Amino acid sequence: MNTVGRPTAPNTASDASYKPATLTGGRGLLQDEPLIFEGEGWGKTGVDLPKPATNGSDLGDLVRKDPIGLPGLSEPEAMRHYVRLSQKNHAIDLALYPLGSCTMKHNPRLNEKMARLPGFSDIHPLQPQSTVQGALELMDQLAHWLTTLTGMPAVALSPKAGAHGELCGLMAIRAAHEAKGEHEQRRKVLVPTSAHGTNP
Repeated sequence: MNTVGRPTAPNTASDASYKPATLTGGRGLLQDEPLIFEGEGWGKTGVDLPKPATNGSDLGDLVRKDPIGLPGLSEPEAMRHYVRLSQKNHAIDLALYPLGSCTMKHNPRLNEKMARLPGFSDIHPLQPQSTVQGALELMDQLAHWLTTLTGMPAVALSPKAGAHGELCGLMAIRAAHEAKGEHEQRRKVLVPTSAHGTNP
């Protein structure tokens, strides 16, 4: 094996013209998938429905008289089409995502499994506090760790996402300026385009 993890081809070590293949981040993506209306499924029946007991209708003149114009696809064909479309999306499981956006970081599978435990995922906002003590204890421990690590007097766990957290931070900054009587002078926020990975 060589330093890039591929078997060394015969006689390549001494060949100055040899260049290893470059593997791009898009190698796992399917680039071409026709629209579902461009397929060859016209005239086929994907589902067999029982004949109605009566052909009567209360829709009157609203009853469709022309074909609806939908392709006839079987369930496996429709499923494969949309799975192929889903594979056009880039994901951290397919290749490196260099922007560092909060949504594209690697989340270990164990973390996802823990987040789906019924004690977390099945909680209802209106259920009694006595039934969610375990989740509340976990949140309290997390807040303690964050304040200890950052030296801050308190933390907020209410923001649900990156944009929500940014709004919460701006509201805290505005409240601090108001407390100092500087809110009329400090009304502009300068944000570089590099502040978030998904900015164009």
